[in-house]
Amino acid sequence: MTDLTSVQDALQSRLAAQRVVFWHDPNEEYTADLDALDLGAVDVIRVQDDEFGVKSTILADHTSKYLVYRSGVIPHGTANWLLDLELAYGVFTADRTSMLQQELGLSDPALLPVIEEHQKFFAANSRKQALVKLLSDGDDAALLRAKMCQVLVKASGNKLTDIVRELVVENAAGKHARFDDLVTFGLSQFFWDGLASIYKYASTTPTIDDFVLWMFSRAIEDFSSTTPDEFRNIRSDFNALRYDVRTQDVMTTLASRASDALDVKTRIEHRDYRELANVTIFEEIDRKVIVDLAAAVATQSVTPREVAEIVRQRQHSLWSAKYTKLYKAIQSASELLTEIAGLPHAIATAAVGLEKYQSDWFRIDQHYRWFTYAHQTADFQKPLEALKAEVDKQYANKYLYDFGGRWQQALEPLSEWKSPALAPQAKFYDNHVAPVVKDGRTKVVVIISDGMRYEVAEELASTVRSENRFDASLSAVLGSLPSYTQLGMASLLPQSSLELDPVGLPVLADGKPTNGTANRDKILQSVKGHAITAAQVLAMPGSELRELYTKHQIFYVYHDRIDAAGDSASTERTVFEAAEETLRELLQLVKKWTNANATNILITADHGFLYQDIPLEQAYYLSESPQGDAVTKTNRRYVLGRSLKPSPSFMTFTSAQVGLVGDIDIQIPKSIHRIPQPGAGTRYVHGGASLQEIVVPVITVNKKRKSDVRYVNVDLMPETDKITTGQLAVKLLQREAVTDKIRPRQVRLGLYVGDTLISDQPILTFDSASDNQRDRYQKSVLYLTQDADQYNNRPVELRLEEPIPNTTQWKLLSKGNYTIKRSFTTDFDF
Repeated sequence: MTDLTSVQDALQSRLAAQRVVFWHDPNEEYTADLDALDLGAVDVIRVQDDEFGVKSTILADHTSKYLVYRSGVIPHGTANWLLDLELAYGVFTADRTSMLQQELGLSDPALLPVIEEHQKFFAANSRKQALVKLLSDGDDAALLRAKMCQVLVKASGNKLTDIVRELVVENAAGKHARFDDLVTFGLSQFFWDGLASIYKYASTTPTIDDFVLWMFSRAIEDFSSTTPDEFRNIRSDFNALRYDVRTQDVMTTLASRASDALDVKTRIEHRDYRELANVTIFEEIDRKVIVDLAAAVATQSVTPREVAEIVRQRQHSLWSAKYTKLYKAIQSASELLTEIAGLPHAIATAAVGLEKYQSDWFRIDQHYRWFTYAHQTADFQKPLEALKAEVDKQYANKYLYDFGGRWQQALEPLSEWKSPALAPQAKFYDNHVAPVVKDGRTKVVVIISDGMRYEVAEELASTVRSENRFDASLSAVLGSLPSYTQLGMASLLPQSSLELDPVGLPVLADGKPTNGTANRDKILQSVKGHAITAAQVLAMPGSELRELYTKHQIFYVYHDRIDAAGDSASTERTVFEAAEETLRELLQLVKKWTNANATNILITADHGFLYQDIPLEQAYYLSESPQGDAVTKTNRRYVLGRSLKPSPSFMTFTSAQVGLVGDIDIQIPKSIHRIPQPGAGTRYVHGGASLQEIVVPVITVNKKRKSDVRYVNVDLMPETDKITTGQLAVKLLQREAVTDKIRPRQVRLGLYVGDTLISDQPILTFDSASDNQRDRYQKSVLYLTQDADQYNNRPVELRLEEPIPNTTQWKLLSKGNYTIKRSFTTDFDF
């Protein structure tokens, strides 16, 4: 017998909600206790073959509350005169199972066996109350058990994928308490039956460990099977776990464990890396793809386009963060080797060379920097050792040395250091600063980064343009010879003449010394200018910088990262790291000045540089020493003196020939050769006339009023409006190339009926910078889940969604309409 107090509480609850309660007690368990119940102002009627009289009493009285107690056998159908009232008010029974059913608000008698079977689950009020919040009156037995599982594993929903998610997360953490609860409360078999029927996981001795291993063993073959739809549901739910940022760490943990158990390394050992490019689960696959792809790039047996596509596919790897730098290095190496192979055998004129370097050839230096920096900072360098050796060899020998020799041949006819292709650096103030400030009201900020060569500036200009409401254009000037700091810095100042000291320091501008910020500030004062270091600006509060901005018309800001690192033998190998820091700090300076109300900003340099990440061979050094009446300064890349003796190893200029006043002669080692200097570095150098040293960048930055950054447009390109199999191939087009102002876009695809997802949800990234539309197409295959079967001959919606920033949510981007027209005999087609 159920506890009498519980019965009394249940009756009071029912009577509080309705006027009449019918109580059936077929076993006559409470006949003796009926009068002992404390129900308050309630008329208790015992039915004793007087149903019609009871009915008349209840219908005649519309105010009183009644408890109608019936014991023994209850008449059925029309023999029961109270049937209509019982149907209207419901029937109360006091057995534990029935009381639980009523407490849960479930009316279907078919649920009684489920409640009876899982009495232990309902022993705790906390579980019972948690379940009540989830139940609906139309729930069937399977849904009731599913919601009980939801309560036990603390899932967000009652679908199998929700339950599996929590158990997989628990398993990855090496715990099992939630699964143990399924066992304790008799729901584990229901769970395993669900895995068997929905995921097709069948085992005589199932465990979570075994299920996880089975799941990953199917994933390595992309859930392929002899019947197309066999693994469609596990594929969909696996991918949901795979791509959800909340469970990616869990999946990497499980993938590592599964990889060892499945011996993935051996299974993929002889497979082609191209076949594995889209398998993004196991770390061993990333390692194999990296090693094999690097080897293919080193032998140039794969095109940059193919490399870019593979790298794009690997972006979706679970391990992408760990190996991003290696993939970037490989892609840069591919571009670099291809561009070196395409260099011309001769350069027609120096002007042509200067123009081509600005439009094309600088990319080789840029890719070399990207490759080298990625390799230097990667967690794993050994996989790229052979590729690095090939890149260093081709960059140093074929590009710097051989192609540098072709550039030298183009310079030979020059009798003066000037070109129609570029204005001289010494005219920088006249050509770039003076026109801006000539009205006396407009201000300008000039940021000068020591050693920032053209390819670094090109990346900086692109980075600035990618910022919202910023624009930047890149041009160049012809760097002064010799291309060293003191002369380059002096050339950028307002002046009409420059003169070299015999030992190179100081350089005089209109007879005034230009070395150091204080001397440059004195020169700038004559044009209402002010010199300041970048470090001072970066350390200055915004209000203080705004105040300073009101006091002068021209600002020269001196920044030194690259040259400071490169000019020391002990730090020269960090020069590409310094370039990365330079990019960050110059962008920071630009933003800081615009926040101080600056609207016109110029960014330039004093000179560029040469760098190779390996020590130069002896052949790169001159064996001949400079000669002359007085050799006053000898550097690795230039010589100063009087009456210097011409030599086939040097280009020789008078001061007048390079646009300077005075009687100092200048010699520059030809091509990229260097003069041996004790204690000097062997990798970083400047001072000569190579393209990398003398094409000096000038970036013009402006701030706009309106937003001008957007994401790339992506279009669905439907080839049909019908789904006739268990999968749908979708073609998408990235409408335009990604640029500085048009950003990459990530999208998620899924098939829906209303709010019901009936497919997996692949994620694609559209980031192609190609102008060729063919390169901007992507294809994806959506696999229908078992839920899709009930919607045959029904319209469905393909939704393209994009992530909502700083959340795990997605929003609708576009959609397309399809109709499922499946003949289910196709499930057995091979």
